[in-house]
Amino acid sequence: MTAARLLIIGPQGSGKGTQGVRIADALGIPAVSTGDVFRANVKEGTELGLKVKAIIDAGDLVPDALTGEIVRDRLAQPDAAGGFLLDGYPRNLGQVGDLDGFLDERAEPLTAVIELVVPRDESIQRLSLRAAEQGRADDNAESIAKRLAIYESETAPILDVYRERGIVDQIDGVGSLDEVYARIQDALAARGIAAS
Repeated sequence: MTAARLLIIGPQGSGKGTQGVRIADALGIPAVSTGDVFRANVKEGTELGLKVKAIIDAGDLVPDALTGEIVRDRLAQPDAAGGFLLDGYPRNLGQVGDLDGFLDERAEPLTAVIELVVPRDESIQRLSLRAAEQGRADDNAESIAKRLAIYESETAPILDVYRERGIVDQIDGVGSLDEVYARIQDALAARGIAAS
């Protein structure tokens, strides 16, 4: 079986967090979500959390150097030795280079990139619903529009790098959770990555 070193990518509201956890659980690998790490630190009131809270509340993204340090530390932990699923990193070309450098040192390249494709209107609708259900301050209309614009200008271009490597699987992210999950499973199975 091929090692599962995965990246899940898509616009905010595409369902990547939900699907990422599900995939990671099925494969027995950790889901590494930078957003979850940041939110946990904010909730715990750590020094990092206080810095991150001000950035997130403004609708901005956490700086590359800080994000990269956290991800490298997480991927160096024993439970990630057999594989991992990244969610929220890398999000721009500079972070791709940083991640490549780290993985090259370990001779452990990414094996697949799952791209969840969701129309912009659908993303906005899902995020607005999440804001109402979860009371997330970072899911207001202005912040949503800003984050989607950043995704389109900075994150979407990283897909070209991974397409050149032949590791991107485009998945239709519209449908029930089970339908989307089944599409992802099929794409991974075609690459020799499947739950044991």
